Amino acid sequence: MLVAEDDRGLRDIIVLGLTHAGYQVDAVGRGYDAIDQLRWHEYDVAVIDWRMPGGDGIEVITWLRRNDKPTSILMLTARDSLADRVYGLDAGADDYLIKPFDFAELLARVRALQRRPRTVGGPVLTLGQLALDPRRRTVIVAGHELVLTGLEYRVLELLLRRSPNLVERRQIADHAWEDETEPLGSNAIDVQISRLRAKLLGSGVQIVTIRGEGYRLEPER
Repeated sequence: MLVAEDDRGLRDIIVLGLTHAGYQVDAVGRGYDAIDQLRWHEYDVAVIDWRMPGGDGIEVITWLRRNDKPTSILMLTARDSLADRVYGLDAGADDYLIKPFDFAELLARVRALQRRPRTVGGPVLTLGQLALDPRRRTVIVAGHELVLTGLEYRVLELLLRRSPNLVERRQIADHAWEDETEPLGSNAIDVQISRLRAKLLGSGVQIVTIRGEGYRLEPER
């Protein structure tokens, strides 16, 4: 695992905690040093601070995704506005943790990222006029790129990979949310499905609701 954090005290605490939890950890304090580590080593998860000297966290993530690296990214930052969170996730971060935080939560989010499929490098998934490229994390509909949030992308990817099989609500929660209990018992999953349906108009595919069970992605009839 890679930890990139310019605050030496916080970096040492994270490294010590992860090491005690059984992880092998490399640590750096500058963005370009993080890129060098990612260039030559493959990590399943990287914990990246947003604000660092020598290249910030967004630059690191942009480089990582542009070079098709499969590393999952947990971004650390004191920037807690909704716009900042959306910007970080859209840049390619898989999860977002606001400082100050409890180490137990960081560890839980790392474990959640490890449970997610590492999709970068896989084949392009197609159905109807929909094409999802896991390497580039892009979705094309009828030749035009679809703009999705990170959450919408993860839900759609799971539905497409399982198509035409039923995907249960619990499976969607496990795959798309860092805390799988968060969307259960609320309408959060329904909201994401509704937004995806609107964005998939004209794609030749439809999301079918199986009441009380989950959803299925299939060609339009």
